[in-house]
Amino acid sequence: MATPETLGVVLAGGLARRMGGGDKAHIRVGGASILDRVIARLRPQCSRLILNANADPARFADSGLPVVADSVADHAGPLAGILAGLDWAADHAPQIEWVVSAPSDCPFLPRDLVARLHRARIEAGATLACARSREWRHPVVALWPVALRGDLRRALISESLRKVDQWAARYSLGIAEWPAAPVDPFFNVNTPAEAAEADRMAALHPDT
Repeated sequence: MATPETLGVVLAGGLARRMGGGDKAHIRVGGASILDRVIARLRPQCSRLILNANADPARFADSGLPVVADSVADHAGPLAGILAGLDWAADHAPQIEWVVSAPSDCPFLPRDLVARLHRARIEAGATLACARSREWRHPVVALWPVALRGDLRRALISESLRKVDQWAARYSLGIAEWPAAPVDPFFNVNTPAEAAEADRMAALHPDT
């Protein structure tokens, strides 16, 4: 099955409170920043790649990616970042009908993420698809149709909806499952202890 053209959106709009502020994406894991690892995993899988971040975009200049801010005020969370990706696709790459989102704090993202999300959506006859490991869904690691951007904007602005899984629950959902061993591909870094654990896992399993 040919994978449709897909825009990748790296979500880096969080405030990193549990890390004491700053950008989690710049923490080094296995000799590279988490953001560099995320980009290296997603770039071969996506037609285009952008980064969603707020405040000064210059702090991500070394990524080489277009930096797109939320269009919804007050740090509305990852849903606002997903909307920014859907809008960017519609405005800058209208031939792309699909957006895959992933957080900037997941250093072990799968190399087959995009293809398997599309396959899960098609096999389920669903509107969306998201990843799962350890029987745990990862609603931010997901596939979204650009056609839903109007619905998402209304949910964010008119309903003040903020939870990704609550919005996704309005649509049929395909699930793409990954094993969590030897490394959970959706392990995310939120604390200094998790950063140290990610670095340890990268040393033990350099091919993950």
